[in-house]
Amino acid sequence: MMTRRADIICKKLTLLAASITACSVLFLAGCDNSNDTNSTTDSEITAAKPDLSVFAGCYTVSHDEPAQIKVSEQNDTWVMQMKEPASAKRVWDTPEPLEVLDDNEIPKFFSIDPDNVDAIIGRPDRVLVMAHIKPVYANIDPLLDSEYLSYIYKGANTIYRVECDEINTDILANPHANIIIDNVNESS
Repeated sequence: MMTRRADIICKKLTLLAASITACSVLFLAGCDNSNDTNSTTDSEITAAKPDLSVFAGCYTVSHDEPAQIKVSEQNDTWVMQMKEPASAKRVWDTPEPLEVLDDNEIPKFFSIDPDNVDAIIGRPDRVLVMAHIKPVYANIDPLLDSEYLSYIYKGANTIYRVECDEINTDILANPHANIIIDNVNESS
């Protein structure tokens, strides 16, 4: 009687082991994406083009200043324009082309982890480079109060996206020309 019971238990354990093995093989085969035509390879992920539409608009270095830089897409090319001085016959200068930069160039211009940058563009001469920071990171980094960084001729800073306007502003004028500084320590 004991032998018959041992045989039944042995057959059930063998069946259980075989079932576990079969399920494991099916599970692992189901996780294999090598034959999946919709799978994305690592090279395709790194080759994915960034969404440059985040740059479309106007920018300034301070919230209370008029727009100074305009970025737009013209004829399937991204361009930037600077605001002309009030003496010019136009508001914006001639469009300059912008290029998409590789993530490995980010440390040349900004002290931010490239994983926190959505897109980066710049002039071919790299006098102006702009980066869009991922909104989640911009919200948690106390040093950032904008999602946009700019590198303008050897200096990096946050810049602010503002409404575009078509009003000339003399950005070359001396903002301190009419300031009179009196010595506050002089007695009358």
